Amino acid sequence: MIGQGCWQIGADWGEVSDDSARSVLEAALDAGVTFFDTADVYGDGRSEQLVGAMRARRASAGAAVSELPFIATKASRRADPFAPETFTEENLRGWVERSRTNLAMDTLDLVQLHCPPPAIYRDDRVFDVLDALAAEQKIAAWGVSVETVEEALISLEREHLASIQIILNPFRLKPLDQVLPLAAERGVAIIARVPLASGLLTGKFSPQTRFAENDHRSFNRHGEAFDQGETFSGVDYETGLAAVARLEAALEGEMSLPEASLRWILAQPGVTAAIPGASREEQARANAAAGSEPTAEQAAIIGRFDTAVHETYDELLRESIHPRW
Repeated sequence: MIGQGCWQIGADWGEVSDDSARSVLEAALDAGVTFFDTADVYGDGRSEQLVGAMRARRASAGAAVSELPFIATKASRRADPFAPETFTEENLRGWVERSRTNLAMDTLDLVQLHCPPPAIYRDDRVFDVLDALAAEQKIAAWGVSVETVEEALISLEREHLASIQIILNPFRLKPLDQVLPLAAERGVAIIARVPLASGLLTGKFSPQTRFAENDHRSFNRHGEAFDQGETFSGVDYETGLAAVARLEAALEGEMSLPEASLRWILAQPGVTAAIPGASREEQARANAAAGSEPTAEQAAIIGRFDTAVHETYDELLRESIHPRW
């Protein structure tokens, strides 16, 4: 399925007004999106509050609980300092309580650890707290958002793990090797984030493109603020543009690059959802449309695109991307 990533409406992508954010969320809902992914640090809670208000509007309009969108949020990046010792039971519970307030939900549908320090993946104490929160019905399920394949594989050892959120797109193929098959075997959902490589896979950027100072595509290209892989999937910008040109050429105008990228992700066995972001209504609608069942013609295009994806990755990206993430 195509979900709606909600980092973009919170912060770090340039200015997005509350009115624009609300229109994006409503456009996604109207286009059939039922899964929304946010986090407590996106705009210091702004994204959660906007998503919670959207859900509340649907509820007040008479939607049954079963008809309300599924909301996934993330916790732990509020830790200060961002270190293993701050992952105490008090802090974990405090972060979840804050999200329950922001989202106006008694039971959160899904809480994901938000790319925590590597040591946390082996810390039974942290996962015991998540299990306790589930038993108390403060959360319905828990998962992890990871930076690396290794972190995903460690997480898959956890008995109650519901989901793994990981960067997966035509510029990030390593999860295909082990993570997706093992997750499918164990019944763990895979949420593909950064599916359009921070917009590179829209095909709309050029060497002359400039981003706002408060856009992570300006301030985090080399990992200055958080993991470099979150910006353009860790791909060097100029190399990314060259890869985009090759992928677009392979499509021969039969399908747009963003649609092909999203359809390619959803075609990978084991993928549950892809969560592109949007700052405009038309983006949200176009993203949602890529989640429709492919026609025979579309499936054939994606089959050919898959060949180009692997060739481009092997020739331009594998050496710099595969060892790191």
